[in-house]
Amino acid sequence: MTTMNGYFVFGKGYWKTFQQGLEREWLVTNGIGGFAGSTMIGANARCQHGLLVASLHVPVQRTLILSKLEETLTIGGRAYSLAANERPGWQENGQHYLQRFALEQGLPRFRYQAEDVFVDKRVAMVYGKNTVVIGYEVRNGAYPAKLTIKPLVNFRGYGEQSSKFDLQFSERVDGASLELVPAKQPQLTIRLRSERGSFEDAPKTFFEQMGLKVYHHSSYDENMLYHYEIVDGKPGIDTHYVPALLHIELAAHEHARFAVVCTIEDEGLPVSDGWQLIAEEEQRIARLVEHAGLKTAQFGLTGRVGEAAADDEFVDALVRAADHFIVHRNSTGMKTVLAGYPWFADWGRDTMIAMQGLTLPTRRLDDAREILWTFAKYVRNGLVPNMFPDEGQEPIYNTVDASMWYFHSVYEFLRYSGAPSDDEFIRERIYPVLKDIVAAYQKGTDFSIGMDEADGLIAAGSGLDQVTWMDVRVDGIVVTPRHGKPVEINALWYNALCVMSELARKFGEDPLPYEQMAEKVKQSFVEKFWNDAAGCLYDVVSRDGVGDGQIRPNQIWAISLPFTMLSREQEKRVVETVLQKLYASYGLRSLAPDDTEYKPYYGGKLLQRDLAYHQGTVWSFPLGALITAYCKVHDYSDEAVAVARLLLEPLADHLRDGCIGQIAEIFDGNEPIISRGCYAQAWGVGEVLRAWMEDIVWRGRLPR
Repeated sequence: MTTMNGYFVFGKGYWKTFQQGLEREWLVTNGIGGFAGSTMIGANARCQHGLLVASLHVPVQRTLILSKLEETLTIGGRAYSLAANERPGWQENGQHYLQRFALEQGLPRFRYQAEDVFVDKRVAMVYGKNTVVIGYEVRNGAYPAKLTIKPLVNFRGYGEQSSKFDLQFSERVDGASLELVPAKQPQLTIRLRSERGSFEDAPKTFFEQMGLKVYHHSSYDENMLYHYEIVDGKPGIDTHYVPALLHIELAAHEHARFAVVCTIEDEGLPVSDGWQLIAEEEQRIARLVEHAGLKTAQFGLTGRVGEAAADDEFVDALVRAADHFIVHRNSTGMKTVLAGYPWFADWGRDTMIAMQGLTLPTRRLDDAREILWTFAKYVRNGLVPNMFPDEGQEPIYNTVDASMWYFHSVYEFLRYSGAPSDDEFIRERIYPVLKDIVAAYQKGTDFSIGMDEADGLIAAGSGLDQVTWMDVRVDGIVVTPRHGKPVEINALWYNALCVMSELARKFGEDPLPYEQMAEKVKQSFVEKFWNDAAGCLYDVVSRDGVGDGQIRPNQIWAISLPFTMLSREQEKRVVETVLQKLYASYGLRSLAPDDTEYKPYYGGKLLQRDLAYHQGTVWSFPLGALITAYCKVHDYSDEAVAVARLLLEPLADHLRDGCIGQIAEIFDGNEPIISRGCYAQAWGVGEVLRAWMEDIVWRGRLPR
């Protein structure tokens, strides 16, 4: 069982050492690109960790505002610091007083205990606002006590580090309120308010250097080390500004509840009390789960005793995880999908793969509609943008597959919706765009993308261009040069032509041109991609017709998509090869281990990581396609669904590892298969959720 009524619960056995405490992280988001996150022991271990990472240009330009609130509990003159930090040569071990950590309805709760005093700490964000709420519940013991809270403030890009010279603020302290204006952006105000106690100025002295007022170190928290940055070969040392200390006096046996709120919103701090804001966010998340309605019992799924309850908890956790990626974008005024936390923005390829699981089984059809329309408006020369435009910028279109996945997303949206109004929406706004994409791919478009007239297959990429999802280029090295005719692109191309045939028929147009093209593609694909000796498909066929025999996961989409080209026997052989060579508990390896170019581990400095990224590293998102393909080729038999379940169940365990309640982007190819990269990845969550519901619960048939 992964959760208990929406809870992930952990005790002291998970942070027996400081390093063990860094292995699990948590994430809270606000629906506009901002987020909060850290480790389960409260020690920040990444540049991107903090209580308020605000999005200044929704959903990007993410900026660290509030790094931490650190607490010291004083009981009868004895001080207990609850702060956990790594410093050069030593550690602050506040986790020794951490009794329990839980993720409740997606929101973290820390429970500290010192002597006979218990301190609970909750973290939530206000949805749609760059505002964080930290709720405290203190049950004091037999003696008067004091809780001192130290805010660590910053103002930097979320991938950077600060020095004292970077942190210049004008500030105003007024009782329980604190305002700071960063010198770097004087039109922005950082506001903190406590519902109890009062702020007391931190001791400050300053000197002049080059015309700047530089505060003495007593106003700064210096030399905070970030473990994961150092592991990646970066400096990983940071400084924060301490504007004031907050003091809360506690009477003997007092039970106190209060909150500290931090915001950068122009309208200032919210008027609701902090715990009410936390409750509202819990209720919003609970409504998402209820609205999705993905309870296995109602679909007639049976299994071992207790299995249905565990399944429901697994699915509910994925529904909560999915919410983090669906965000608003100011430049379009509509919803988009962030590819992953803590680094990625909204990318066309990732969105078109992830949105099927994030929005369709979860019944977020309004969001799906907005996403489809948003991307349709930015299609240029037949290409869906790979990266979205921000103010004063043009979109980036360096992807061949985003446009192809777009057809699949449209098809799946209509399959889930079935509403006449959505048919009309697609006919009026999306179908003309789809026709333009097909025409552009036939004629040829940017990045050497275009149809080969001789065989009808799509070729793409040349030189240093990397336009499939295996797109690493570093120091002039094209690590996975898939120039030519990639297998998944042509599987998607055939699928797109079949989708167009169905849509043309639905909308009263002639489907024959699409059907004829599809038939030509099918014949060419089977002839040129089938590798009989290996019992699978070539990964890429060159423009000269030579097949690349490396065994990669890309071929699995030639089986999992709705419209496919191989015989059933060929499909089974592909699935068997992929399962045998590439499956690794949490996903599929990007290259077979017996290949001489296989890299078993992902780590080290950037160059070393990039050289391994698509050369053996396990990716979570292709696992969804394997599950679908496996069930399809075995006609969704009881045995096939049982095996598919075995393949997916390790992801339920993974929800308790890495970023709790999330699915990571990548993992090492060899044991112990440690999670790497983005700790929360949209297409990993989306594809696991989609495959679990569509293939294991619904067995290939959507409930109506």
